[in-house]
Formats: sequence, structure tokens, C-alpha cells
Amino acid sequence: MTSFSPNKEVERARPLLGTTVNIRVTGMTEAIAHTAITEAFAAVERVHALMSFHEAESDLSRLHAAGPGERVQLDAQTARVLMEARRLSQLTRGVFDVTIGSRLVAKGLLPAPDAHHPACSDANWEDIEIDEQGGARLRRAAWIDLGGIAKGYAVDRAIDVLRAHGVAHGCVNAGGDLRTLGEGPHRVAIATDEAGVTHIPVLEVGEVAVATSSGRANATPDAAPHIHGRTRVEVNRYQVATVVAPQCIHADALTKVVLALGSESAPILQQFDAVAYLQNQAGQWTGIGTAL
Repeated sequence: MTSFSPNKEVERARPLLGTTVNIRVTGMTEAIAHTAITEAFAAVERVHALMSFHEAESDLSRLHAAGPGERVQLDAQTARVLMEARRLSQLTRGVFDVTIGSRLVAKGLLPAPDAHHPACSDANWEDIEIDEQGGARLRRAAWIDLGGIAKGYAVDRAIDVLRAHGVAHGCVNAGGDLRTLGEGPHRVAIATDEAGVTHIPVLEVGEVAVATSSGRANATPDAAPHIHGRTRVEVNRYQVATVVAPQCIHADALTKVVLALGSESAPILQQFDAVAYLQNQAGQWTGIGTAL
């Protein structure tokens, strides 16, 4: 008979989404915990396969290979993430824009996709059209990078799977994007990689999502310069933004908005019941928005 301990912790990790995904479950029998974790990893792997910039058979690769105006049927999950990306672009007037893939390719941060048409230099989020049946068209050739927002969505999907298996307490952490289950308090350390740092800032949270982004080298496991969607230039690479929100898909995307807009991002954070913490080059932190 499998033993049960309310404090039993089962934790596993896998390389996915360009980072290491860690899933921890507490208070379940080992058999149920491992089944839940295995299926949660499968959900993350599915998101990776659908929304990868690199994989030849992903929905993004098929969309990049299509001609302007050509309809591509997407998986419902890809369509949902693209629609949410468009919503954020509209709310931020293009500050958040997933069509920055061509800029990332030019900087050597992403490999050029196997596309028949080079990306138009002035293509933007408004060139993405999604119909009610989950089909997508690009009015002008654009290279879409769902990277961070897809990673946040994958974390949310993993949490959904854990819940479906009766998990009441745990955490899914995907290299800078995480979401907790259970009232907590959950203690989340913010990786900043400051030179000569003597302490690590820690948040105490309940059942929420937390995401951290930075252009500062090694500040997060997948740190890279963030491109302002509207101006197409790098934002201040010495800042670190952490966002706490109900869902990880929003927490991740909003870190980019906070890096670009600073305190001006407060009205947008409010729409997602989110709060942000922004660290400047001097190491000083500023809270933005109303605490959850």
C-alpha cells in the first residue's frame, strides 16, 4: 500500500520552452503526484510544439511559411494565445507586440524561420487576423515570437492539469515564470544578478502567478534584451520587472509592458488585477499598481 503524508513533496524538472520547467506537488500520494506531474509536463510540451519559433511543424512555422493573406488553421490553444497577444497590443497601443521576431533574428537572438517571404520591416500586431474558427492570416509578412507569453500560458495549462488531478498545493516554475497552488504563504525569490548583492528580494504570495523579465545579462534564466513593440528599439537593459497577477500568461506579458512604460503601466496593470515591482540600474525598487 502506498503511504500518504500530508507533507509529502514530489518534485520533477524537464528542459522545455527554452528553459528548465520545474513542477512541485505537496500533500498527495506519490503515485497520484507523479501522474499529475507527468500530465502537466505533457501539457507544457504541447504548448512548446504548437508555438515554438524553431520547430518546423509548429503553428507559428506554418504561419510564417504561408503567403500574405493565406489562411492557416491554428490549434485552439495557439489561437487563444495570439488573440490575447493582440488584446495586449491594443491595450498598450503597440508597446507589446509579438511581431518583433524579425528584430530578434537580426540581433542573432533567434534563427531565421524557413519562410518564403521576408518579414516586412513595418509589419505589426495589426497585421495579425484571427477568425472565429481559429484560422489566422498575416496581412503582411511578419515573424511572430510568442516566446514569453506562450511560456506563461504553458504554466497556466500545467496548473489546470494539476487542479484536475486534485492537487491543492504546489508550484510550476518555468525559468522566471511561475504560478502557485494553495494559500501559502509561498516565498518567491526575485533573481536580479546584481553585482555585489548581499541579499535577494523575496515576495510572500498566495495563489498567484509571478513573472520576472530583464534585459540585464543573467538576471533571469532566459534573459535577453527586450524590444519595445512600438519603437522597435531596446528598452533600458539595466531594469528588472516582476509582475504578480492571477494568470501567468498576463504576468509574463506585463513584465515587458512595465519595462517599457515604467510607472505609466499602472492603468494597464489594473485591468489585469496585477501589481509590479521595477528595479532600476541603482538597485532601487518601485512598486507599481495596487497590491493584490
